[in-house]
This record gives sequence, C-alpha cells and structure tokens, in this order.
Amino acid sequence: MILVLAGGVGGAKLASGLAAALAPGELVIAVNTGDDFEHLGLHISPDLDTIMYTLAGIANPDTGWGQADETWNFMASLGKLGGETWFNLGDRDLATSVLRSHLLSRQSLSTVTAEFCRRLGIVHPIVPMSDQPVRTIVDSDEGELNFQDYFVRRRCRPKVRGLRFEGAEAARPSPGLEAALAAPDLAAIVICPSNPLLSVAPMLALPGMREAIGAADVPVVAVSPIIAGQAVKGPAAKLMGELRMPVSCVGVAEWYGDLLTGFVIDASDAALAGEMDAKVLVTPILMRCDADRLRLACEVVDFAALLGRNG
Repeated sequence: MILVLAGGVGGAKLASGLAAALAPGELVIAVNTGDDFEHLGLHISPDLDTIMYTLAGIANPDTGWGQADETWNFMASLGKLGGETWFNLGDRDLATSVLRSHLLSRQSLSTVTAEFCRRLGIVHPIVPMSDQPVRTIVDSDEGELNFQDYFVRRRCRPKVRGLRFEGAEAARPSPGLEAALAAPDLAAIVICPSNPLLSVAPMLALPGMREAIGAADVPVVAVSPIIAGQAVKGPAAKLMGELRMPVSCVGVAEWYGDLLTGFVIDASDAALAGEMDAKVLVTPILMRCDADRLRLACEVVDFAALLGRNG
C-alpha cells in the first residue's frame, strides 16, 4: 500500500495517475486541509474537493478545480444582493459545500469525505489530514491574512514574510491517515508535486507527523513542483523567493531535507541532480494529459519499490 500526501491541482493530477495504476487497497490519499475556511456560513474544503472531483472524473479540465460543465446562477444572484463574490462557488460545487456544512454538525470531516467519495464512485480512500481545524495564516507586508484571502481575494500579490498553521498544535492526524502510517503493508509514502509550503507543510505541522513518517521505515519519495525554476501552477516559486529559498528543485529538496529517501525531478533539471542528498529520478514530470499522469505514477511507484529493495 502507498500513502500519498497531496494538495492542489498538481497533487490531484498525480493522485489520479496513482489511482489509475493501483488497485483498491493499494492506495490511500491524505489531503491538506490547511486551505479550508468558513465562507458564507459554509465549510469550504478546496483541496479535498479538487482531489475528489479529479478522481471522480468530474473536475473542470480547464482550471483543474471546481466541476466540469459548471453554471454560475448562485454567484450571479449573490452579487445582485450585495454578497461577497470574490470566492467563486459554482452551482454544482455549492451543493458539495452546503451538504458538507450540514453534515459536519454531527459527523467528522473524515466520515463526510468517505460518504461523498462513495457516492461519487471513488474506490481509493481519500482522507483529510485531520478532523480538527488547521488554518494556514500568511504573514505578509499587509499583515496577517487567512490563506484564501491571500490566495484568491488578493491573488497572491502581498509579499510573504512567513507562514503559520493555526490550530495545528491542538490537532492530530485523521484516523485514516494514522491507520495508513501504521499499516503493516505500507510500502512507500509519496509526496505529490504540491506546494511544499502551503500544501505539505500543514500536514507536517501536525503533532507527531514527522515522527510517524520516520517510524514507518519506508521510502519517502517526493515529486518536485518546480520545473526549470518555475512553478507549474500556483505561487510556489513566488513564495520560495520571498522566503529566501532557492527557487529550484534543489530548494524544494533542501526544504524537505532528511525526510526524503528519493526525489523526482524534471528532465530539464537533470544537471542539478548531483546537488541533492536524496536519490534522484530524472524524468519528464509535467502532466498534460491522463497518459502523462499514469506514466509518471508508474515511474514513481517503481522508483519507490527500487529504493525499498535497496534499503
């Protein structure tokens, strides 16, 4: 069984490739919830929804987030009434958030997510990183901002000085994540090409998470979200630069440090492979289509298996 740590569009793409490559029971996908927030009285889980929609085959192919064939009557009516429209919720997407918010009054986020996945025909478990609230707070030159305020409302324009994960110290890994980390058949942990600072760091901030990864004693393989000094999608490169990290796959590998056994970088960065402490797989990592996702997933699984055999 392989445990995947994922968030964002890049995470969803590789997770879908792994889901295509692995049978039910061979994959658990743990998803960042540091991006979750309360908006218009609703509990919004952007990363969970992106990965859930992608694995269900209903994600918007143009944006990577939201649902395909979306309509926007709710947002149009909301705007006419003077409501906040800076965070787009399509009509189909809204149904997910409304029902989730209703069910969370008596069920955990893990339980609600499992039920949604069952209804959508998703056969591989998708689990939130935690059932307790953890919220990413951005320390910027405009003061402290909730993540969605920084990311969506202000379009990542403020300069970032630091990040903190409010509530992490009181949270714990979800039951599904804890079970996967302790599973006797766990063979590898794969960190998707998600933003390490925004999607992966909130997971690693959970008490005992790093220790549990180390105790699992299996290969930990990450895929770089940076190709030739640029982020494929999102603000990873901007954040890394503002926080004085090298804006390269080397900078990502250095940030993960000794957590990693192996690191997957793009062929365009092959010359940098010797600058990393982890074992490196060099291969095209840009996922433009389903075939790219499946190919990369199979290469990552084979790489992890090789590292496991080599001890």
